[in-house]
This record gives sequence, structure tokens and C-alpha cells, in this order.
Amino acid sequence: MPNEQLDRIEIKLAELEAKVNAAVTSSEKVRKYLMWTAIVTIAVIVLPLLILPLLLPAFLSSVALPAGF
Repeated sequence: MPNEQLDRIEIKLAELEAKVNAAVTSSEKVRKYLMWTAIVTIAVIVLPLLILPLLLPAFLSSVALPAGF
């Protein structure tokens, strides 16, 4: 009887270990997706906002104003 209980416990532990490994794998994928989302967000939104003040004066100085101004 005790051997049967130990076998069942070992089976349950193996099942739990598989589930924990699946959860870890899934959380690593989510972490990578979030990291790349942050990188793309910074590249698309933040960097242009930082570069705009540097390029705006050069652009405005090259624009010809209408006569009389």
C-alpha cells in the first residue's frame, strides 16, 4: 500500500513539474514580448520627440517667408 501511494505522489510531482516548466516558459515569452514592445515604443515615439527640437530650428530657417514679413 505505501508503495502505491509513493508512486501516485511521484506521478503528481512529475505532472506539477511539467506545469511549472510550462508556466516558466510562458512567462519568459511574455517578458520578451514586453521588452520588444518597450523598445519599439521608445524608437517610434520617444526618439522622434527628442530629435524634433534639434531639427526644427534648421527646418524653420530654411523655409522662405512670404514677402512683407
